[in-house]
Amino acid sequence: MDDSLNDLAQFTQERLHQLYGSPLWHGNADALDELISTILSQNTNDRNRDAAFTELRRRFKSWEAVRDADPAKVIEAIRTAGLANQKGPRIQAILQKITAEHGTLDLSFLRQWQPQDVQSWLTKLNGVGPKTAAIVMVFALGMPAFPVDTHIYRVSGRIGLRPPNMTVEQAHTHLAGLFPPESYGEVHLNLIRLGREVCHSRRPHCHRCPLQTRCNFAKNRSDRAPELHPDRG
Repeated sequence: MDDSLNDLAQFTQERLHQLYGSPLWHGNADALDELISTILSQNTNDRNRDAAFTELRRRFKSWEAVRDADPAKVIEAIRTAGLANQKGPRIQAILQKITAEHGTLDLSFLRQWQPQDVQSWLTKLNGVGPKTAAIVMVFALGMPAFPVDTHIYRVSGRIGLRPPNMTVEQAHTHLAGLFPPESYGEVHLNLIRLGREVCHSRRPHCHRCPLQTRCNFAKNRSDRAPELHPDRG
């Protein structure tokens, strides 16, 4: 790995830690809970995800009950998460597949596997991509994985932590190689916060960014006349 990239990654980690500290993950300790919650989070915000997850658990006493329920009732329960007609059947199919393969909906067996095997098994589930698998691994199973969402992908590209033409899928492995495994959770959450609060897709607040002195986007943008070059993100 290029030493300059490692140096930039260390700078990013340290500056974000100074600004945001070590945030706590307010997720689910149970791997299956985290898996379902993360599926609900796809293409929506945290508030809608949490509302849908809470309603799903309120209406059904167990994941077995969700698995065996009338699909229409599951869809109705998660309506607030959006794309309910896709997510409902997807969640039920995943629960059915887990049961068929392991006879139970307890995912604790994954803790005995190697991380690469866990990642491979999770991503074979329909609707579970690298980001969802990585979130379950790092936040529910305590395994090294670096989830890349839209904010992290945008910020890492602007800063120069990844090549501009790198895909989201490639970015998971690439960024994981830049940071210490024990820092994955913190860096993931802090980069997301930076993307939400400062490095917006449109009209980023570069003057407020703790990384601006090392950011390719900010350097190139600083030479433009604001009235002639509106922020496009």
